[in-house]
Amino acid sequence: MHYLLISFSHKNSTMDIREKLSYPDDYHKTGCLTKLNSGDDISETMLISTCNRMEVFCSCSDIKLATRHIFEMLNMRAGISIEELEGRADIFDDSSAIHHLFTVASSLDSMVVGETQIAGQLKDAFRYSYDNGFCGQKIARAMHHAFKCAAKVRNATDISSKPVSIASVAVAKLKSVLDKVEGKKALVIGVGEMSEITAKHLVSNGADVYIMNRTKDKAFSLAKECGTKVLDFDQLSHAVNEFEILFTATSASKPIITDEIIRSCDFDRYWFDMALPRDIKYSKGERINLYEIDDLKTIVDENKSLREDGARKAHGIIGRSTVEFFEWLDTLNIEPMIKEIYEKAFEAAKVESDRVIKKGYIPKEYSSEVHKMGEQVMKRFLHEMTSRMRDVSEDSKSDMLTGALQFLIKDDKKEVSDEYKCEHSLSIAQGQ
Repeated sequence: MHYLLISFSHKNSTMDIREKLSYPDDYHKTGCLTKLNSGDDISETMLISTCNRMEVFCSCSDIKLATRHIFEMLNMRAGISIEELEGRADIFDDSSAIHHLFTVASSLDSMVVGETQIAGQLKDAFRYSYDNGFCGQKIARAMHHAFKCAAKVRNATDISSKPVSIASVAVAKLKSVLDKVEGKKALVIGVGEMSEITAKHLVSNGADVYIMNRTKDKAFSLAKECGTKVLDFDQLSHAVNEFEILFTATSASKPIITDEIIRSCDFDRYWFDMALPRDIKYSKGERINLYEIDDLKTIVDENKSLREDGARKAHGIIGRSTVEFFEWLDTLNIEPMIKEIYEKAFEAAKVESDRVIKKGYIPKEYSSEVHKMGEQVMKRFLHEMTSRMRDVSEDSKSDMLTGALQFLIKDDKKEVSDEYKCEHSLSIAQGQ
């Protein structure tokens, strides 16, 4: 079994490429995961699709064939040649795949180092894949340890001490291009976490904020949370020509703001498109200053320089966590445990056989037969038990079984260290 992770991110791909590779809704995610798992060499798959990255993380039997299958599927999905996909992608396998996963979970690979959204996005991606049967124990093990690693990074460094996100960087950019935000009307389209962060930052800076969403109840809920007003989604064509400030972060599969609804205005407009696929597509000038995700890199680079010390320490934690993960995986191999159980049983049988011979209960000349009989008794007794152990070795509860066996067969009978424990996969899928 191997781990494989193929990554298209802000580091190696343009927004146009990431947009074509994105999976904005459950329908497309399901189709993608179904096709990925149809490959003979892939057993489990998880899809990470955010504004900054599209990554396929899988468990496979053959890395080369699985990689080819993934590129062929993405070629059919996005219409991008396999040659270009191969040229752009970062491909990680086994230890490098786990190291990259831990780096992503710890927000070290984000455009904004230390941003707080990626952990929730990873949990949602894993939960979707697990609940719909596209992944199981192998990916669950890796995800459990990724979240443990991310927690260690948060506790040991200060990279998340001042929570940041693409949304907060976008508001910072707005403040740098406007004399003041206070008193200006701002429209936020969408009700996800990105929109919530944006609205709260705008409110704290004194803007007059309105929330717009296709589902009005959700808009009212967010407005109540942030202390803003609500605007009907059917007023979008008027609002884009009335508001000086607009932020959009929806999950729409196609642009919601296009040339058809944009009119000339006698004031400058500042639009921030934080969605992928993008929400805004227009060709007119019309005094519109449009900022997309990749336009925020100046502030992002400043953020990285401020967090370099914490990042170096975090990378050390990630490296050690990767080694610990594979050491822990080695302890889950059921065969060495079964072998040790038989060895301990045969040793006990020999001790008892030697004892009865020494006491004179059985003549010494029968010692060989007595030893064989003792071993045969233990084999018969353990056969069904060890067969069941092998049967459940791929079951979601096998980590608990092997953990218990580790405790039972250890010579010193001490409690198994935390690094050799793994919670039930379902607890991760349920977000506990």
